[in-house]
Amino acid sequence: MRKLTYYIACTIDGFIGDPEGDATSMFKYVDAPYLQYMNAEYPETIPTHARAAVGIDGDNKRFDTVIQGLKSYQLALDINVTSPYGHLREFVATRSLTESPDPNVELIADDLVGRVRELKAEDSPLDIWLCGGSTIAGELIEEIDELIIKTYPQVYGSGMPMFGAGFEPRDFVLDGVHTFDNGVLVRRYTRQR
Repeated sequence: MRKLTYYIACTIDGFIGDPEGDATSMFKYVDAPYLQYMNAEYPETIPTHARAAVGIDGDNKRFDTVIQGLKSYQLALDINVTSPYGHLREFVATRSLTESPDPNVELIADDLVGRVRELKAEDSPLDIWLCGGSTIAGELIEEIDELIIKTYPQVYGSGMPMFGAGFEPRDFVLDGVHTFDNGVLVRRYTRQR
């Protein structure tokens, strides 16, 4: 069975964006050592249109599928990119869009959990990347097998949480931490079931 991995950036206090979802204040921590590590470990998380610029041209290492919400996808649409992760199978969870703007992008309007379970049951050596955001992470919280959290040394105080879900403790086991001199941490957790 394939894993669903929530790979996300957040602040120290667990917000993935300000109240409107903007996370650009975190970008100032993206330096050369951090990029080198992330591009080597998670190359498929770099949008297709930016891969050549950062020297990524190989096969996918961890993921062959990406799922994202409309707010995450809208960032690409705003710059006229209809398939931001064309090197992956792309799914967008949305009830607003009724027709996909790209043949590589499948829209999921209903039964997101059921569709993710189908994807997880596929025979593939690579996993599924949950790109964001908060609402679909909350909907899929029981399906998430792994967390990769890029924590930036900022505190927002309020904003968009990592999970838009009600209170219920769920346990994960820390598998590793990579630290950077600029204060960024990349933590990897596995779901304890």
